[in-house]
Amino acid sequence: ATGDRARRGRSALSALAAAVPDAGAVHVVNNNAAALLLCALAMASGREIVVSRGELVEIGDGFRIPDLLASAGSRLREVGTTNRTTAADYAAALGPDTGFVLKVHPSNYRVTGFTAEASLAELAQLGVPVVADIGSGLLAPHPLLPAEPDAATALRAGAAVVTASGDKLLGGPQAGLIFGEKDVVERL
Repeated sequence: ATGDRARRGRSALSALAAAVPDAGAVHVVNNNAAALLLCALAMASGREIVVSRGELVEIGDGFRIPDLLASAGSRLREVGTTNRTTAADYAAALGPDTGFVLKVHPSNYRVTGFTAEASLAELAQLGVPVVADIGSGLLAPHPLLPAEPDAATALRAGAAVVTASGDKLLGGPQAGLIFGEKDVVERL
């Protein structure tokens, strides 16, 4: 031992960066709610966040997306309906006050039947940053879980930032994971 203070967490950040090489930068916080809150504070404080009505979910421990984002001083701009939201719905809501588009994976429920949702690739074409909350998700695609969203695919589809619940995704202690464009993640 050298007696020098170690840079805590650097090996964990390096491992996450290696697992998701499409990310320009990686950051870890205490939970996914904090990850989303940081995104709202850095990218949309005092501005609008455009989100589908069908994705205004309650995430772990009673954190509700609308309340969480409002606490950052952001205004929600709800688009579409509970069961159908198209890229055109998002496009019609964008304006000079748009901070980002939020795409939330409803990991603990399903809406079935007459449904439609815009893909991340479609949203990335709208010309504003897209934040994708993949919930419990995966770091990279897995053949046994083809319908589960993953950070690598979301970034390749054009998301500026991807957030996830590290405790669920990695099976460890409570954590929020943030992957994304280097300049955006460094602002967080």
